[in-house]
Amino acid sequence: MIVHKGGCHCGKVRFEVTAPAKITVSQCNCSICRNSGHLGLIVPADKFKLLRGEESLVTYQFNTGTAKHLFCSHCGVKAFYVPRSHPDGFSVHAGCLDPGTVEEMEIVPFDGQEWEKQYPEGRAGAYPQ
Repeated sequence: MIVHKGGCHCGKVRFEVTAPAKITVSQCNCSICRNSGHLGLIVPADKFKLLRGEESLVTYQFNTGTAKHLFCSHCGVKAFYVPRSHPDGFSVHAGCLDPGTVEEMEIVPFDGQEWEKQYPEGRAGAYPQ
């Protein structure tokens, strides 16, 4: 496990996340992930730290309201959000990680359009990795 740093486009929002150097991310086909190109690295809350920019974040919620999509109010980038599948953690957009710490990235398709069928209990199990 290593520390990866990242942030939004304008740099007002910065974070760090503890994860392996070789990461697996999900490419979800739900409407918001498809539109934004989000490549989700799911991590528990204790592996994520917001370094700065909390005051710059705005929240967008839809459907069940469980997921909290957090966008920088200055540049509009969603560098991370609280996913419905892991409401006690974060989905970090791998494209927002600073270059240099990710040794390898495997992209796994995820059928977010049929989310409920994949997690009939309403929540995913353990965290990946």
